[in-house]
Amino acid sequence: MSEPIEPTRTAVADRQSLAEAIAREGGRVALAYFRDRSRLTIDQKMNGQDVVSIADKEVETLLRERIAARFPDDGLLGEEYGLQDGSSGFRWVMDPIDGTSPFVFGIPAWCVSIAVMEGETIVAGVIYAPTTDELYSARRGGGATLNGRPIRVSGEATLQTGILGLGANHRVPSTVVSRAIGRLLDEGGMFIRNGSGALMMAYVAAGRLAAYWEPHMNAWDCYAGFVLIEEAGGWIVDPSGWSAMMAGGPVVVGSPGTRSDLLRIIDAYAA
Repeated sequence: MSEPIEPTRTAVADRQSLAEAIAREGGRVALAYFRDRSRLTIDQKMNGQDVVSIADKEVETLLRERIAARFPDDGLLGEEYGLQDGSSGFRWVMDPIDGTSPFVFGIPAWCVSIAVMEGETIVAGVIYAPTTDELYSARRGGGATLNGRPIRVSGEATLQTGILGLGANHRVPSTVVSRAIGRLLDEGGMFIRNGSGALMMAYVAAGRLAAYWEPHMNAWDCYAGFVLIEEAGGWIVDPSGWSAMMAGGPVVVGSPGTRSDLLRIIDAYAA
């Protein structure tokens, strides 16, 4: 006789399955706008590089409705509509379109990002890239997959032999990024920035990028990526805690061969 499945494990698996389904559904809605951007209405947030579109709002509304219909007592946090507390102990953290700037300019570097928390622990994460039909999914203790196949971070990459994914925004001084980039290049490394931190974190989990660093991200941008990378055998700098990541903080993640060099390089700018 097989051992009974723990209730929490089943509850997480059920939420992971729903996250996969609604990420695909929301992705289809966003992809329709992406293919006909004449329908988009766009508003600025902080500045001209920080924008939101009607597609972001429509997709987040859909995600919230689907989650509430299945798990009405779960909490919800989304980039566009904020925090709604729940009573079940589970909380969903979502970015309906991570990479809105590439999205509105017709660049296929954006994704739907959904994480599930139990208490203060991220227990599942899903990142879906509609333009390539790639679904990254992970559950705490259950491994990470890409379209159903197991993935692992690179076992060989270093900052000198792989590529660093880089995030940047206007929430931190420009010198924070520029000094670290200078140090990286001086040491023989290289970087790429595609405009979607969540998608680049998924690329780390899949072994495509060696590491990822961004000096300021919010929970909805990075929580799905955290569990993907850990379950794929990578490392993360533990987030500063739920309340801190609501406001935003640094994200540093990577494959095993990048840790010491990356942490040294990004610490150097603060000296």
